[in-house]
Amino acid sequence: VQLQASGGGLAQAGGSLRLSCVASGGTDPNSAMGWFRQGPGQDREFVAAIRWSGRPTIYADSVKGRFTMSRDSAKKTVYLQMDSLKPEDTAVYYCAAGRPILSAMRAVDAYVYWGQGTQVTVSS
Repeated sequence: VQLQASGGGLAQAGGSLRLSCVASGGTDPNSAMGWFRQGPGQDREFVAAIRWSGRPTIYADSVKGRFTMSRDSAKKTVYLQMDSLKPEDTAVYYCAAGRPILSAMRAVDAYVYWGQGTQVTVSS
């Protein structure tokens, strides 16, 4: 599975960006796609995840209500719509693929395949 992320860039606080990630592999309903991010000097952290079946979609508390993850199985693409951006959202964002059990969907090491990362910078 190869993952290609795109859509990062510069936004002002309160603005929006949409990330996309195209997967080269299949879309097994029980497999999942995740978005993670890593700020300067920080560990990689969970942002959102979704199963190709569409359920569940889960979010980190820090982005709940501001970010929306969705998928288009026909295009093998997942999206992360990021609204009401904050400077603390600044990070490199990675998409990932794997087959985590429900309780592990937030775990970095539950995902096997990773995209190259796309930079998101939010100015105050």
